[in-house]
Amino acid sequence: MDLLRSHLHKVRIPEPTNRIHKDECCVSFDTPRSEGGLYVDMTSFLGFGKEYVAWNFERTGNPVYLHIVQRRKPEPDDEADRPLKKPTLLAIGVEGGFTDQEPEYDESFEIVILPEFTSLPFPSVDLPEKVRIAVDKVILAESADRKQQLAAWVADKKKVSAFALDLQQLDNGVIVPPTGWKCSKCDKTENLWLNLTDGMILCGRRLWDGSGGNNHAIEHYEQTKYPLAVKLGTITADLEAADVFSYPEDDSVEDPLLAQHLSHFGIDFSSLLKLGQFDVTLLSVQTEMTTAERELDHNTNYDWNRIQESGKDAELLYGPGYTGLINLGNRYFEKQSLKATFANSPADPTLDLNMQMTKLAHGLLSGKYSLPNQEGQEGIRPRMFKTVIAAKHPEFSSMRQQDALDFFLHLIDQVDQADPGKHELNPFTGFKFIIEERLQCPSGKVSYNKRSDYILSLSIPLHEATNKEQLEAFHEKKAAMDLDGKEVSNEEIVRPRVPLEACLASFSGAEEVPDFYSTALNSKTTAIKTAGFKTFPDYLVLQMRKFVMEAGWVPKKLDVYIDVPDIIDISHMRSKGMQPGEELLPEGASGDNKGEPAYPVASEDIVSQLASMGFNYLHCQKAAISTSNTGVEEAMNWLLSHMDDPDIDDPISKGSQATEQTVDETSVQTLVSFGFQEDVARKALAASGGNIERATDWIFSHPEASISVPADSSTSNIESDDAHMPDGSGRYKLMAFVSHMGTSTHCGHYVAHVLKDGRWVIFNDSKVAASVDLPKDMGYLYFFQRI
Repeated sequence: MDLLRSHLHKVRIPEPTNRIHKDECCVSFDTPRSEGGLYVDMTSFLGFGKEYVAWNFERTGNPVYLHIVQRRKPEPDDEADRPLKKPTLLAIGVEGGFTDQEPEYDESFEIVILPEFTSLPFPSVDLPEKVRIAVDKVILAESADRKQQLAAWVADKKKVSAFALDLQQLDNGVIVPPTGWKCSKCDKTENLWLNLTDGMILCGRRLWDGSGGNNHAIEHYEQTKYPLAVKLGTITADLEAADVFSYPEDDSVEDPLLAQHLSHFGIDFSSLLKLGQFDVTLLSVQTEMTTAERELDHNTNYDWNRIQESGKDAELLYGPGYTGLINLGNRYFEKQSLKATFANSPADPTLDLNMQMTKLAHGLLSGKYSLPNQEGQEGIRPRMFKTVIAAKHPEFSSMRQQDALDFFLHLIDQVDQADPGKHELNPFTGFKFIIEERLQCPSGKVSYNKRSDYILSLSIPLHEATNKEQLEAFHEKKAAMDLDGKEVSNEEIVRPRVPLEACLASFSGAEEVPDFYSTALNSKTTAIKTAGFKTFPDYLVLQMRKFVMEAGWVPKKLDVYIDVPDIIDISHMRSKGMQPGEELLPEGASGDNKGEPAYPVASEDIVSQLASMGFNYLHCQKAAISTSNTGVEEAMNWLLSHMDDPDIDDPISKGSQATEQTVDETSVQTLVSFGFQEDVARKALAASGGNIERATDWIFSHPEASISVPADSSTSNIESDDAHMPDGSGRYKLMAFVSHMGTSTHCGHYVAHVLKDGRWVIFNDSKVAASVDLPKDMGYLYFFQRI
């Protein structure tokens, strides 16, 4: 006790703003449930496993710790027979979501003083008051991890509208019919919204490509200021599922009086029942499951069972490398000591990407957390890693599911920013490659452009399916069964089978580029574009474009199999560069137009990538020009903020480039006064719509732009990286693939299969087992390693 009193000056009483890490060690995945429990530093409130707490003492000299130990309670005999509540949300651990069935734990505490690990019992009246207060506050406080999770979930919950409780409703005699809805101002019959003040039925917003509605609902709000509208087709007996939008709050909201507001217009919600039980007269009100229900229903279908290898008697695997995820490099494990990384980390290692990447690598590859238990294996929960990697990212910081490819690219970007220019420290250097595109106009002259990338995105040519006869027979059978009101079983479904070779050929094959401005012809024409690899990476990642947009911007997942061989040879896809006898397109205007400004020329790479997402081709060109061909992200941001411009569909004029790229000189000088180069400042302002704050963020997130190069020298930076970029044979072997289950990237589940020690292994959350029925033809991302 005297020893503890001598260290009282090191004990802090936590404030509400302090982040208290009492759930997990900051340098390992040890928790209070681990064998040695968790030690919480009573100065910094960082948590440490038993093997690592001495490291913290050596580094900081902080001697006083709260030792937390949790041990699992025995389960009651009737636990297994308890029925599970059916989930109604694609979420875990929240009301209406999936339950994670967490067992209950007994918790014990003690005060430990380092370096001798002297222990004192807690609670105890003999402890100094300051220690009792500090420990009580640590125990009662929400942990940093819990706060992060709650913040992410709450951000996704609808708020009650400020306009709902005293909403004005006009007594104008409007009764909404059960069928035959149409916009009151146009002929639109889809994407219709019922204004809850006057009962007007109007179409929704115009979408990016000009499809969707005609903006009549929002225009009606601007004229009348009637604030709330509900989307027709989402009204069911479960009114919480209805889509209510508040125009002044510019967000989806909850209307607790929705039943009352609907009854004003003759809609009796109590008579609205689910599909299969509804009154025929109300068929148009709700004839389908909600989107969430549909996704939940699909979660039990054939794809889920096959990809997860459900029902297979698989051998569970344990040990080093069998904890989860693909090993993307050895920097953070073989070449980086956990202790050295912690010693070099900042005061709060939970917020350091390098520390959390190293922690993740050791957690996955050491085998420490791949031990058998009652559920198979405990596995790891990389929450600190998620917090760091998702910081300031509006999507990845939420609890919504994201596209695996988007996360992979975001991870690469964050690691690259952590050590800019240090290629030897970047484990993703081996994934990088250069694509060279060749454009030829009818004059016979050509141009070559280079771009670097980490993944090769492949469209799926369904017309190249190898089982066309079976498909035709299946569609005939399905049509006949549909007429008889019968459904086709999963076992009877025939899916297209497309060879991977056909997908690769669609990438490298010739493609027409309409409205290409030829500087040789001084006019627009149709050019022919081909593409090939300038370099081959050590690791080749292929993304199959299974997610497409149907009419009305409805996302759809292609139900298709891809026949992927174990070994591929893409040597024939290497670009040959400029050939003898070829003549390059002139850089500027020529001939009679020499004295006139040339047409603005959009980057075909940017335009084609945006167009492949479904954007209008002309809009894509304008976006690329308006952002100085800076990049796809900048062009997309411009599109989203200008899609309602009255001149968005006007043709690109000769003078539009100068007009679009004009930036405020005062803003330029402001950025120059910050120490940025003038040409970089102009490019940043052009890419950021003239906003100084966004332009500053753009400069910091595009460090390569600070190298003063001409705006049209798009290949300069790429060529400077050539020395660090891998290259070699075009022969690869399949080493892993990631499969997606569900009909959208924003819900469902991802599973990885990895070729390890000569056998295929399935990584499905904490389940790691030998693969029995490899679903190789159902992948979304394929990882190949150079032979």
